[in-house]
Amino acid sequence: MRLLNLSDNLKGALLMMCSMAAFTLNDTFVKLLGPQVPLFQMLFLRGVASTVLIFGLARALGPIRLWFPARDWGLVSLRTGAEIAAAYFFITALYHMPIANVTAVLQVLPLTVTLGGALFFGEAVGWRRMSAILAGFFGMLLIVRPGPDGFDIYAVYALAAVGAVTVRDLSTRRMSAQVPSMTVTLAASLGVTVFSGVASLGVDWVALDGRQAGLLAGASVFILGGYLFSVLVMRSGDISFTAPFRYTGLLWALVLGLVVFGDWPDTLTLIGSAVVVVAGVFTLIRGRRLAQA
Repeated sequence: MRLLNLSDNLKGALLMMCSMAAFTLNDTFVKLLGPQVPLFQMLFLRGVASTVLIFGLARALGPIRLWFPARDWGLVSLRTGAEIAAAYFFITALYHMPIANVTAVLQVLPLTVTLGGALFFGEAVGWRRMSAILAGFFGMLLIVRPGPDGFDIYAVYALAAVGAVTVRDLSTRRMSAQVPSMTVTLAASLGVTVFSGVASLGVDWVALDGRQAGLLAGASVFILGGYLFSVLVMRSGDISFTAPFRYTGLLWALVLGLVVFGDWPDTLTLIGSAVVVVAGVFTLIRGRRLAQA
């Protein structure tokens, strides 16, 4: 069956799954580079390539508008700063943790964004969604499980990435409709590139061989694909139907973690991941139904 014959909701679901697959493949390529290429060098080189590709994509989708209210510029700046922090914390955790574990921690994002909206913007959150949020946080604790000496430092980095992405998403929600989504994406990519370029001046660069250059090119292409599909998702179907398909990224991470790295989460991590996914799906669907009502 051709994509053109699918309903808008099924198109949106397929595009969401493609987006999650692209982002997870990007993470896989980055993790393969991890032991060989310094973090800031990798971020800078990938940032240069992805910024050029995103700029071309943004121009193809329409003009890049920079004239919008000062309040929105403040939010774009805040979002870009949060994107920089998220990239640093997430990829540092990814370099040192199994890809499925890091991805599972990030699945708590719909819960933290819902909680953040209630705490900072006064958005109503009933007892059902609050119960789901608490259950999701319990599931997250099963994933990161502090030992006798406390949290593993890289688990803390993964949690810091969740906090940064939460700020990023909340600031995006407060932007007016005058701000083009691709302008925001381009600003974030450029911000990460500039930050990592400056930071990379303090590290010793390594020469890339053909395999490493290919992995870096693949990461740049897949992250562009993730951005492109995520933009197309917003133009296809009902978000209450398509949003739960974001959790297919965890399935990709489980498969790629096993096939590429030989990693498979233990039972408690799998249980915690399932709790987080169920809580997140419930929160997304419940929130959309309340908004429609």
